[in-house]
Amino acid sequence: MSQSVNYIDQNSSFERDWSAYYDAVTGRPPRDTLLAALANFHSVNQYSSKTKFAVDLGCGNGRDTLELIRRGWWVLAIDGDKEGISRIRCNQNIDSHKLQTDVMRFESLVLPKSVDLINASFSLPFCQSLYFPRLWDTIVTSLSSGGRFCGQLFGIRDSWAINSSVNYHTREQIEDLLQSFIIEMLEEEEHLGKTALDEEKYWHIFHIVACKR
Repeated sequence: MSQSVNYIDQNSSFERDWSAYYDAVTGRPPRDTLLAALANFHSVNQYSSKTKFAVDLGCGNGRDTLELIRRGWWVLAIDGDKEGISRIRCNQNIDSHKLQTDVMRFESLVLPKSVDLINASFSLPFCQSLYFPRLWDTIVTSLSSGGRFCGQLFGIRDSWAINSSVNYHTREQIEDLLQSFIIEMLEEEEHLGKTALDEEKYWHIFHIVACKR
């Protein structure tokens, strides 16, 4: 992790061109947090003989959904953007028999019970802070004991944290959120860089893999 820097983007407007983003990340590999969570299931031979059910929350165009289904998981892919869901359903590399999809926003999210894995790669920060406690409670409640959460949350120095449509947390707040979990990964990343759309950005991110007690 690089040394802490206070970096604030003075442009507080926040509109994402999701079509351009999907084009930019097409063909990229699955996120490392997802791969780490799957490796942890494998290391304890967990669910080797049962149907494995995952929710890909904020699935985008399906880079993680594709990997889950490739490994034999049944997946409910959820996103608030219809285009992302449409791209997943049109992906000929995805076994549609193991795929369910839904267009749903974080503010009104409903999840099934007894989920084995909830993957939220860089999606949860885009829930408004007002609705985040309910969102997180929905995630925790839906996971079965021994199920895993993997994904990212933004830290307080992330340059997008000044936007009202983004939520952000301190490390202590994240540890509090994970009280119902055994933490398997909590890595903090902080650096000046660029987005997938080649925009200048200061990143302050927490990468998380956690197993529900």
